[in-house]
Amino acid sequence: MALQFVITINFLFLLTFGLAEAAPIAQSQDCVTTCGNVTSIPYPFGIGSAGCYMDEWFEIVCNETGAFLKKINMEVLKISINGIDDGESNTVLVKSSAISSNSTGCSGISSDDGGVNIKGSPFVFSDYSNTFVSAGCNNSVSMVGTDPMVVGCKSHCDRSLINEEDGFCSGFECCNTKLPKSGLQLFNVDFRSSATDNKKFQEECRYALLGDNRWVLSFKNGPFPTDFVPVVLAWRIYNWTNNSKEMLDSFNNRLDFECKIYPTGKYRLPFMISGYDHFIPDDFLSFSCVCGRGYEGNPYLSTGCEGICTSVGGLSLLIFTWWSYKAIKKRNEINLKNKFFKKNGGLLLQQQLHSSENNVQITKLFTTEELEKATDKFNESRILGKGGQGTVYKGMLIDGRIVAIKKCNTVDQGNLEQFINEIIILSQINHRNAVKLLGCCLETEVPLLVYEFISNGTLFQYLHEECEDFPLTWDRRLRIASEVAGALSYLHSAASLPIYHRDIKSTNILLDDKYRAKIADFGTSRSVAIEKTHLTTLVYGTFGYLDPEYFQTSQLTEKSDVYSFGVILAELLTGEKPISSMRTNERKSLATYFILSMEKNSLFDILDDQVKKNGNEKDIKVVANLAKRCLDLNGRRRPTMGNVTKEIEEARKLKSYIHNLQILKPGKMDQGGDVAVYVNWNYSCLYSV
Repeated sequence: MALQFVITINFLFLLTFGLAEAAPIAQSQDCVTTCGNVTSIPYPFGIGSAGCYMDEWFEIVCNETGAFLKKINMEVLKISINGIDDGESNTVLVKSSAISSNSTGCSGISSDDGGVNIKGSPFVFSDYSNTFVSAGCNNSVSMVGTDPMVVGCKSHCDRSLINEEDGFCSGFECCNTKLPKSGLQLFNVDFRSSATDNKKFQEECRYALLGDNRWVLSFKNGPFPTDFVPVVLAWRIYNWTNNSKEMLDSFNNRLDFECKIYPTGKYRLPFMISGYDHFIPDDFLSFSCVCGRGYEGNPYLSTGCEGICTSVGGLSLLIFTWWSYKAIKKRNEINLKNKFFKKNGGLLLQQQLHSSENNVQITKLFTTEELEKATDKFNESRILGKGGQGTVYKGMLIDGRIVAIKKCNTVDQGNLEQFINEIIILSQINHRNAVKLLGCCLETEVPLLVYEFISNGTLFQYLHEECEDFPLTWDRRLRIASEVAGALSYLHSAASLPIYHRDIKSTNILLDDKYRAKIADFGTSRSVAIEKTHLTTLVYGTFGYLDPEYFQTSQLTEKSDVYSFGVILAELLTGEKPISSMRTNERKSLATYFILSMEKNSLFDILDDQVKKNGNEKDIKVVANLAKRCLDLNGRRRPTMGNVTKEIEEARKLKSYIHNLQILKPGKMDQGGDVAVYVNWNYSCLYSV
């Protein structure tokens, strides 16, 4: 066994340094690799002849002012292949400008000029390394082109409206937020004023910028420069790039590289290949590579990645190093888990769980090994879906329970205590129509949340996609509306602390094995102290469902969820999507389309066929009027979810009563005049006739 190990190590060692030369590209020695302050210009970037760079997108022009990416005309500050300080690979730091409001005399790029556009290029704005910032007070700014997500923030002139504990750029004359993981290639914004003096707003300069995280934090006390903004672009090699397929194929049988392959398909995740992995799909979209562990260099060049230790004669040292490496790796993995556990607030969670105020059993702390085993190491075949907050995998625990495991995108280090408190609160949610949080794992770079698994998909699928297994009749729509309303009412008024969901939509309403509705995805939910009526937060939600009042004021209240539920009711009534390009511009929003139809007494022209087929006209009008009240632009005029639940239940009872009266046959009175009683077992109700 030991001899076989030695032979294997020797074989791998020889392969490593024998085959590492079989690399894809040979770059000319005459190529210039520096320009001004840019001390390294690695392939696929290059200056000079066509052989010095991969294609025109990577061509750099060097002049007296600096190095510029010729095709997109952006000045280069730094190029990275094997990772920058924060760990992201294949990036280029470029010089950009802030976006300014359409005011005369403002510096930067005007939002009316289209912003910064790199569409069609192999570059995207890095969501990992950049931060979105808006400067100026009474400024409500949202990014363009991030549908269906609303990405933006709002700043105030009144310091009393801001929670200073939120830290950097938290809302007083400045606000910030993270970027969505959407491959953003257009940076432009929509400026709006939250002040009453719109003329003053139009006269003053307002700014929004996308900047490198570290650069943004260096201006903690402001003000931000507007003409010089360093921004990080991530880049890939696309399959339309010259020789890209040949380059990937040449990586086969090499041990010195790691590549991330991005397949075609909007919702497919990238996968890694390394060492002897051979699977490269013919229809791949793009890829990016780095040197593997123990190697350094440029994976895109003929010299490839070279081993840090190259002494073939030191085989015994190699064997010792191999065993040492395994031991050190195991120790490092333990240390890394401990580091992530602390970073993700694990110590704080343990303290909360063991405090006298909380039940120790409310949240289970899962280990990495448990969840990796449950998901086959997070195999992409286990993915249930992706959203703005993370990716959800299907898994099976060791006790046989099927669960949904959510891998969060990120956790704001400045709000760890709030994140942990939310886990504590959400784990205590105990309602049959809300998805139960079973536990979490904090040993990974980003937290993993474990929920009960709901098997029958989302309400959105049954409303807007072909589904013959479970047609949504009027009865079923009313029941689902009642169940969702009841769960929201519980969150708002019956939970230990009021909880505002903040992202109620039909894709966040799941149906279980009995087709009962369950509210899911509490990743953006917020708890509120009982004595408070609202919470000032960065705006978050989904177009079509987002409360306009919350968007304007940044004040999240229980009525924000009521508005979103009103859109759900409109969906159930009409079968229409919340946003549709098929409708006219002023009616793209279902909420607007629905209210205008009711005002014109044309409600029954827009109803779904199932509703018109099975619904009672009186019931439909009751629910439609309820939806209209929920969609009132003034939150104070909207009903509470408690009242909404009562009204829907009354409509359901009325329908059941009418239905039973219709199916009861005339009874025969006996000679004593006793009343005949009929039992409808389907509804388990007794009615006297």
